[in-house]
Amino acid sequence: MEKEKSSGLLLDVDEFPKSFGQALILAIQHVLAMFVACITVPMIVFSPYTVTIDGVARNLASVMIAPTLFSAGIGTLFYLFVTKRRSPMFLASSFAYMAAMSEAVAIDAQAGQINLWILPVGMALVGVVYCVVALLIRFFGVGWLNKLLPPIVVGPVIMVIGLSLAGSAISNLTTGGAGTYNWCYILSGLVAMVVTALCAHYGKKMALIPFVLGMAAGYVAALLFTLIGYYGCGNEYCHVINFDPLINLFYDQANQTAHVTIQSFLDYPKFLFLLAAQSSNVVPLTGSAVAQACLIFIPVSLVTVCEHIGDHKNMSGILQRDLLEDPGLSRTLIGDGVATAISGIFCGAANTTYGENVAVVGVTKIASVKVIMMACGIAMLLGFLSPVMALTETIPSCVTGGVSLILYGFIAASGVKMLINEHIDMGKTKNIFVASVILVSGIGNLIFTFSFNDHVSMSITSIAVAMILGIIMNLILREKNAPKTIEPNPEQEVKNDSTVR
Repeated sequence: MEKEKSSGLLLDVDEFPKSFGQALILAIQHVLAMFVACITVPMIVFSPYTVTIDGVARNLASVMIAPTLFSAGIGTLFYLFVTKRRSPMFLASSFAYMAAMSEAVAIDAQAGQINLWILPVGMALVGVVYCVVALLIRFFGVGWLNKLLPPIVVGPVIMVIGLSLAGSAISNLTTGGAGTYNWCYILSGLVAMVVTALCAHYGKKMALIPFVLGMAAGYVAALLFTLIGYYGCGNEYCHVINFDPLINLFYDQANQTAHVTIQSFLDYPKFLFLLAAQSSNVVPLTGSAVAQACLIFIPVSLVTVCEHIGDHKNMSGILQRDLLEDPGLSRTLIGDGVATAISGIFCGAANTTYGENVAVVGVTKIASVKVIMMACGIAMLLGFLSPVMALTETIPSCVTGGVSLILYGFIAASGVKMLINEHIDMGKTKNIFVASVILVSGIGNLIFTFSFNDHVSMSITSIAVAMILGIIMNLILREKNAPKTIEPNPEQEVKNDSTVR
């Protein structure tokens, strides 16, 4: 094993493990660390929708898993190129945009329809915001961003982003997305939740992939219910896992004949722009939809800019080298933002730096960018492996719902953590009022709607409203001046002392 360097690393960013086998194992570990979180975004956002592919209706969530993995790989490669291979970050689908994505795809859509074109537009807007912020920071520094979005605004907004998804997690846990309350679903999801928490809290090496192990445990519980209760006893109530995606790869159930083709093993990812062009239930893009996309995605992008800075500060501590200086915050922001725009075209999700992979670097002390690049190649390759993709399609919604109890809560809790780390004094009335307005308007789903005529209207989403109101409250409620203290007069003190004596 490599000798530890003065920086605390075994391998620095420009180094490579001694053997290809060791590098491959380290790269696979990075893929495992991001895999479940990466595919959870499309599984939850797109699960209510179906698309028609070659005349066959398929659930959109299952179709978008492969493009999301591919986008994570290609987005990370672009980020590494822009940052001159000096920042060993891995980028994958962002949870922060899930609420925005769910709201965006419903714009102008009637029952059974979906607005897929809005997602590449929204992610392009995010990329523009990142690039503009990068240029402003390059020329004017970061002070203006700290003033516009101080921790007392960003923290509660992050909490709103997490808590606004709570209903989706509970629905998936209790009904499996089927609408029927089922204790088999609930128990399978709770197993996934508990195992995830145990691995993250007590595990050492297991702490790197708690969501993988949690999802696996939940899947095993769901498998037992399905095999024993449904296939063994014929009880439909216990039918938790649907194996059709795997079966259909090798068997035509309609004609009851074997159906093994090249696509049974290898198939190209069904990228979002191809689905949007081919599917009949995708609504066309309109100018008013683009305007609404601005109001949906731009406020969230400002929050994730702050998260971006935080992740790079964390990695800087591991590397003992300031990434905000080398390769520079402007480069990392542009790399992240453009990677998100690229991801929007392929899968509709935003890319973001993954704390799981930062943890892998921190624990293994292997910061090799070449290992990260190998992980990118593996992630992209997985999108072409039909059996792997079909297996992920069989993961029941209740299992992802159980893990989401932690995931979404983790997002909300990270907002609380920010307030604690920044030593925000919640005893001050200003801070209480700012946080209160953000939390109530965001969680209460306060939406501003403007109607221009009978056919054109525009809405500002609750997250955007919460952020706008929080910024306004923070600006108009200035800090109170500390009460003036009367400085003692030395001459008077001397005079008084003389009198006493």
